[in-house]
Amino acid sequence: MKTTRLTVAQALIKFLDNQYIRFDGMETKFVDGVATIFGHGIVLGLGQALDADPGRLNYYQGKNEQGMAHMAAGFAKQHNRRKIIAVASSIGPGAANMVTAAACASVNNIPLLLLPGDTFSTRQPDPVLQQLEQEHDDSITTNDAFRPVCKYWARINRPEQLMSAMIHAMRVLTDPAITGAVCVALPQDVQGEAYDWPESFLARRVHRITRPVPVEEELAEAAQMIRAAKRPLIICGGGVRYSEAGEAVVEFCENFQIPFAETQAGKSAAPGSHAMNLGGIGVTGNSAANTLAKQADLIISVGTRLSDFTTSSKWLFDENCKFLNININKFHAQKLDAAYLLADAKAGLEALQSRLIDYQSQWGGAISRAKSNWALEMKKLADYRYSDDFDTLVGAKDPNCIEDFIQDLGGTLTQTEAICAIRKHIAPDAIVVGASGSLPGDLQRMWETDAKDSYHMEYGYSCMGYEVAATLGCKLAEPEKEAYTMLGDGSFLMMHSELVTAVQENRKINLLLFDNAGFGCINNLQMGNGVGNFGTEFRYKNGGFMNIDYAGIGEAMGAVGYRVKNKQELITALEDSKAQARCTLIDMKVLPKTMTDGYGGWWHCGVAAVPSSELGAAAYADKELNLGKARQY
Repeated sequence: MKTTRLTVAQALIKFLDNQYIRFDGMETKFVDGVATIFGHGIVLGLGQALDADPGRLNYYQGKNEQGMAHMAAGFAKQHNRRKIIAVASSIGPGAANMVTAAACASVNNIPLLLLPGDTFSTRQPDPVLQQLEQEHDDSITTNDAFRPVCKYWARINRPEQLMSAMIHAMRVLTDPAITGAVCVALPQDVQGEAYDWPESFLARRVHRITRPVPVEEELAEAAQMIRAAKRPLIICGGGVRYSEAGEAVVEFCENFQIPFAETQAGKSAAPGSHAMNLGGIGVTGNSAANTLAKQADLIISVGTRLSDFTTSSKWLFDENCKFLNININKFHAQKLDAAYLLADAKAGLEALQSRLIDYQSQWGGAISRAKSNWALEMKKLADYRYSDDFDTLVGAKDPNCIEDFIQDLGGTLTQTEAICAIRKHIAPDAIVVGASGSLPGDLQRMWETDAKDSYHMEYGYSCMGYEVAATLGCKLAEPEKEAYTMLGDGSFLMMHSELVTAVQENRKINLLLFDNAGFGCINNLQMGNGVGNFGTEFRYKNGGFMNIDYAGIGEAMGAVGYRVKNKQELITALEDSKAQARCTLIDMKVLPKTMTDGYGGWWHCGVAAVPSSELGAAAYADKELNLGKARQY
């Protein structure tokens, strides 16, 4: 057997450089590079290997471990999970910082390879710097925190363990049904140990992503259910995007006159302007999708995990509505007590088509009427602006909040008019990234695009701080496209460190910062349910709103900053930002309570059974009433 003598870290780098994906007959390199922030527990092992011979792997210098892991997740998602950036850190706080990003990737089924350093396998210098000691178990380290948030976990205590561990890691990373975060912990002494590696382990390895097809029994049942339905509706999830099944969804819906609605992950898999596309569905859905969802007698979910925001906490559908799920993961396929096709999204839809040749739904003109009504509402949202008789879209508010905001920050821009202006003045194929606050709801309802995979929303974990880093990941994935993130001031303050990395990498990203002086989405939730205006606004103690110059922060980091207080200033900034060669940050002072609200969804929240106000008592009664209408499982 031919062998090559290398350290564990050197063998790992060589292995990563030789991994490939084969999908629909095309081969692509799987691992683009490695992002790291070097600490003592990684720099002399993995760092030495990267410095000595990185092969064709790129190197990215992160600024925050969680941030660079979000960057890698954004990169992988924008590549439809067929290309990754591995992420390495030292043991201790560096590793712990990545736990949030690992959970975020696993919830969203995004491949993320984490390579944290670890304490000494020999334990000779214990406690080494940054070592977490537990009196009852010497084997526990910070990296054990990754176990509950990763789809695969391993610690390499001996060199030869690396081989089986990395093959398992690649199995999980390249399996669409179970992919997510993978943690391979590397004790700092083992990283530098030498071993005679079989050349077969280091050789080119191709991982095939196939399209599982449904079995005959499942197909027969599914076709029978659709034929029996008069008003079926398709929910288009993230699996449609990753399967590249958007065209299959459109063809299926056109042939049988079935409308389809989009989850956050499914938006932009198919053209937003298509006659059968109702737009976003659920808690943050629009009136078109939610109105027809309540009338549907069969829901066909394709590639979605049916989260509570998609199903409105299992409340949205008629009690007699049936469910058919198309999913490659049996765990998700069986949700809502559904019949299912255990299949790839594209393969499943194509197999069903031949069974339904003479079928037509009976929606009639309901689809076009629902879409027309929503188009009228969209016009109102675009034209919604501050005036003398102004009122907010969100009713639950401090009566003085608008006047205080204008006095302290000077902005009169509404959130909905800003989103509509942005849609009009940026490139049609620009990538738009978001994750948290009220913006994902506004965007799922209001953002329409025909550009494939241009809508990039992390809403499985709704992770504040994902936005800026993931936008850099998108730009690295598709450098020819403009990449924008829409984020609130709260999310920007949570994490914006990778803006420096974007500047350093000469990768232009654009930050569209909606400053409403607080955690506006949560403020809406608390005040709408009878809680006082408590802990969710950015005010000085016993004083006015904080007026923070976010554009100045961006300028200090190397971006071009814009200060915007009204619609015309926003349009001017958007047009000028397109001509810039470097990163931009548009700091918009946006009136509180001017985001979209309602449109036929319901969300089961933990409303207090012992309320502190009349509004709280009404909120609890409303919760109990709607919970009685929702499915229990």
